Amino acid sequence: MTASTFTDALLIAAAVALVLVRQFRTQQIDHGGRWWLIPAVLVFFGLRRPGLLDTHHGTESVALIAVELLTGLVMGAAWAWTTKMWTEPDGTVWARGTKATAAVWVLGLGVRLGVVGAAALAGVHLGTGALLLALAASLLVRSGVLVWRAGRIAPSYGVSGAGTPVPAWKDRV
Repeated sequence: MTASTFTDALLIAAAVALVLVRQFRTQQIDHGGRWWLIPAVLVFFGLRRPGLLDTHHGTESVALIAVELLTGLVMGAAWAWTTKMWTEPDGTVWARGTKATAAVWVLGLGVRLGVVGAAALAGVHLGTGALLLALAASLLVRSGVLVWRAGRIAPSYGVSGAGTPVPAWKDRV
């Protein structure tokens, strides 16, 4: 295993561990935060490696990477929509993964293993760059949908999901 492959494997393991811990732990959703930062780092590392595409199987390689990216996008959306979200009286929005979120994880990992297996059967080299890009797509979509959902959650006790006071009913007459 080369140092670059080891670094990629370590990066993937760290990103997955971080996502799993954050997904199933109650966390506050920050509307203006840097929710795009981890996906951007993963894209950088995914694209920096030579050999993202198998030069001997160009069409198959592109198709498998497209399937991997599509899987990542669908998985990220499914994570976000299976996440429980609520507001506190102070207007903060919170989220936590559910059992359905865990099922999405298992299903998504199964599909990804199927893509890797199909690549191996076709003799296509599918490097770690494709996995990094798919993970970035998942995280980007998940985080984006959660931030979007947080902005649309009904206010709790006269405070909007964004934390701004909402006039009471009698103040709006």
